[in-house]
This record gives sequence, C-alpha cells and structure tokens, in this order.
Amino acid sequence: MKILFILTYYRPHVSGLTIYVERLAQALAGRGHQVTVLTSHYARQLPYEEWMDGVRVVRVPVLFRFNKGVFMASFIPVALREILAHDIVSIHLPQVEAALSTALARLAGRKPLLTYHCDLQMPPVWYGKIVDKVTFWDNLIAGRLADTIVAYTEDFARHSPFLSRFRIVDGAASAAADTVADGAGRCSADRCGKVRVILPPVVIPDPTPEGVASLRARVGLRGDERVIGFAARFAYEKGAGYLINAIPYILKEFPKLRVLFAGPYGKDVIGETIWDELQPLIKQYAPYLTFLGTLNPAQMADFFSACDLITVASINNTESFGLVQVEAFMCGTPVVATNLPGVRVPVTMTGMGEIVPVADAEGLAKGIIKVLKDPARYIKPRAEIMRMFELARTVEAYEQLFEEKRRRL
Repeated sequence: MKILFILTYYRPHVSGLTIYVERLAQALAGRGHQVTVLTSHYARQLPYEEWMDGVRVVRVPVLFRFNKGVFMASFIPVALREILAHDIVSIHLPQVEAALSTALARLAGRKPLLTYHCDLQMPPVWYGKIVDKVTFWDNLIAGRLADTIVAYTEDFARHSPFLSRFRIVDGAASAAADTVADGAGRCSADRCGKVRVILPPVVIPDPTPEGVASLRARVGLRGDERVIGFAARFAYEKGAGYLINAIPYILKEFPKLRVLFAGPYGKDVIGETIWDELQPLIKQYAPYLTFLGTLNPAQMADFFSACDLITVASINNTESFGLVQVEAFMCGTPVVATNLPGVRVPVTMTGMGEIVPVADAEGLAKGIIKVLKDPARYIKPRAEIMRMFELARTVEAYEQLFEEKRRRL
C-alpha cells in the first residue's frame, strides 16, 4: 500500500504524537509499504524533503507560526499532490489543517482516516479559548468527513468532547463493521460506528547496566537518593509545576531526593512560556532538580531504569494516554499518573503504579510516597507488559484498517 500520514509536526520535534506516527510509519515501511509523512517545515535548518528510516518526509513551507499552530500557504497543492499519489490518507489530530486535509482526501476519492491523539486545550492566555474553539470545530468537520476515527482507548473516547460525538465500534463489532452498509455500499456511521480503538505503538530498547551507570554518573546521583522521573515536554499541560510543588511533601518522608526531567524545556518547547513563569519555583528547589533535555530512545531506556518511578502529572485532556508510562513499565519502573480519561488506563491495565488526583501537588506527593515505600509491589515482568502492548498488534490493526479502506476505493 501507499500510505500518507498528515500531521503538523514530525521529527526532530519530540512529542507523543510525533513519536506515535514515527513508530507506526517506520513499522509499516518495514513491512514493505510505501510510506510518506506530510508535515510542516517548522524549522529553517530542516530539508524540505528527506528519507528517515525508510520513510519519505515532505515538509511544507511555513509562512508564519502562531503559538503551536502554523500557516502553510502552499499546503493545498502539496497535500493534493501527495494524496493523489497514495492509496491511504491517515490524518493525525489535533491540527488546524484537519478539515482541509479531510476535504481534499474526499475530493481525491480517498477514504480519509483520522487518528485523534488528544483534545486541544491551550494554556490560560487571552487567545487560548478562541484557538480551542476554532480548532475544535475544524476538527469536528474533519470528523464528520472522515471514514473512520482511531482512538487510543475506549476510556478517552467516551470522555472526550470530540470523540464522544461519534459512536464507538467495540472489539467484537469492528471486524464486521464494514459489512453493515447502506444502499450505496457504504458503512453508515450511525449504524455501525466510526471510532475504532487501537492501543498506541510502544517500543523501547532494553536498558543496559553501562548506560544506567553512565547516566547516574553524569548527573551525580548518589546511591541513597530516591529518583523521580518526568518524561515530557516542559509544558503547561504536562503539570511540571505540580510535581515541583510536591517536593516539600515528599521530602518529609524521603529527604534525599532527585527529580530528573527528560524532554525539551525552555526555548526548545514550541509555543510555551511556562519555563519563564516557573523560574522562581525552579530556583527554590534547584538542588533537587536536574534537566536532561531531549534523549534518544536508548538513553530514554536507561533514564527509565535509573528512576525509582515515573510521574505523569498531566492536568487536562491534551494528554490522552502517556506513552512514557508503558515505556517505563517495560524498563521495570512503576508510574504515578493523574486520574484523567485514558491516562489512567496503563496503570489500571498493569497494576504498575498509582492513580492520583488531577492538579493536586499534595495528592501527587502521596501517590509518589506510596510507591517509594513499597516499589516491589508494583513491578511486573517485562514479558507480561510486552504481551499487553505488543507493537505488532498495533501495526496489524492499522494495516487491516487500511486494507479495508483501500478495497472500498
């Protein structure tokens, strides 16, 4: 198959969405499919077209950027050219071009597929609610035009303001969904559902003793320190401030503490200002904080293994799952995650952690303390976690879905 993925940002930008598409695209290319990623040319130093691990990446020039959103004046001709050259059009939301991309796919006679990664909720700035509403209605139009919408979990799909507007195809019905057709031979969304649940692609190398030791030495970790990890962009919605504010509560039980932040921060985070806003707090607890920046996959495995636990402190539905949770599980590290739809699913599935209240520093601290006091209780064998979140199962589910849509062109 010739498969086109459309999303706003792709590598080297790092986010759960870009990592998701990267893993899926590479896996499908490895299975012999012709895979192209259409994305924005958001940084000057990037080439407009290149091959990355078997995947062709096409970047559309950006006229200007507003916060995380981009305006690409030549998007329509480039997108239409690529859509016409591919069998499958897989559009990844949220993005401001969602309705346009979906309409172009329909115009070209394709069956547009959406993967909905999260709800958009801007930081509390004056234009935040305007952007939220415009993007929501744009994405809703895309949803109406789409043939199928993929969600990570049923939990998130039922609670998301966007996804909850569409019927969910349950596991038993999904295989038969396309047999329920209207007079024109098309599956009616009202009769057979539009949302399909597919667990996200997760893969992480094995951590190595040498790599873990090197990381610990580089940041000066002592053997008696408890190590808490935070693996995400240092952004408003990720709840970094709540983790830092949890430190005084944790210190009462564990006075020797270190919090490691893995991921872009400061000016490396597109469209965010929280780094500047939190400077007084960061300086106050500086002895306990270490910022590692963006790590490659092998380094991330060592990072997870070096930590006693990982926190997912997200505060709203811009987090719908938290891929880092499963990555941490695979490295033998438990997780403390907030009680958000979808985000609570990995811990619930595995038992490898605790669920805590949202936007509550003291509640987060209580969950962290509980895990640190009895970490062995939360550890499960890597093989068990791998069976639950098998990459091949995710790729095969997408492959089957793509094949269904191709047959109906």
